[in-house]
Amino acid sequence: MSARDDDRKLLVLAVDDELPGLDQLRHCLESNEVVGRVISAVDASEALRLLGSEDEDINRRKEIGLPPVDAVFADINMPGLSGMEMSRVFASLNPAPVLVFVTGYASEAVDAFDLGAVDYVLKPARQERIDKAIGRVLDKLDSQPARAAGGAIAAGGEPVVDDTAIGDEEVIPVELGGTTKLIPRSAVRWVEAQGDYARLYTTEGSHLVRIPLAQLEERWGGAGFVRIHRSYLVALSLITELRMAQGGYQVVLGDEEKVLPVSRRHTRALKDKLVGSSRAG
Repeated sequence: MSARDDDRKLLVLAVDDELPGLDQLRHCLESNEVVGRVISAVDASEALRLLGSEDEDINRRKEIGLPPVDAVFADINMPGLSGMEMSRVFASLNPAPVLVFVTGYASEAVDAFDLGAVDYVLKPARQERIDKAIGRVLDKLDSQPARAAGGAIAAGGEPVVDDTAIGDEEVIPVELGGTTKLIPRSAVRWVEAQGDYARLYTTEGSHLVRIPLAQLEERWGGAGFVRIHRSYLVALSLITELRMAQGGYQVVLGDEEKVLPVSRRHTRALKDKLVGSSRAG
């Protein structure tokens, strides 16, 4: 059995920071009869956020043990996080999408194939060449075993645990002095709202990202993060103490004994979560 159902159209992610190139790539992909939907991103950071989003199609695929998308068609030379660096994240997923690079340069072809890319398409994207690349994507998918819900191999064999999926261990791209660093969600201890931005606090320091705190609360609620205040989201497992303070409650986090305020409207829900966590432990 293969990982692709012949009746199912492909879900493809197209990534390019040059809008004319992205539009042309998307047009060629959508013109192929086996492609059902194309998700586009203007850079690698947006692509990673999209694959960790609440997109209905992506979440349904994860639930049945498929990669977030069938294939990623990505430019290599992009500002910030490069297409090559982004693809290393995709290649680490289990199961991983099929990689195809679309770029104006042929010099990095060797690195692309080292990452397991099935094709390397030079710009400008042309229908005939994209169709050929799609054919190679299909060949790759047809050679992979089908997977049942939860990531197990449907046709027998050892079960595979998906411990690097973006939805389960999301990575957050942050800019650091002209370079982009990937911060795993598990490294974040608490988050502070700063307008439309959020500051992520880790054991190594803090990082400002353009993601509203409410969005992180929605995305990370199932991963053990809890809202304690209009300005704070914390990892529930790091709370070592909930104590009375003047005007309300405070929480103490971990060995560094970081103290954060708890608003009245969040106190009851926090207590319930702490009690539930204690019982589960």
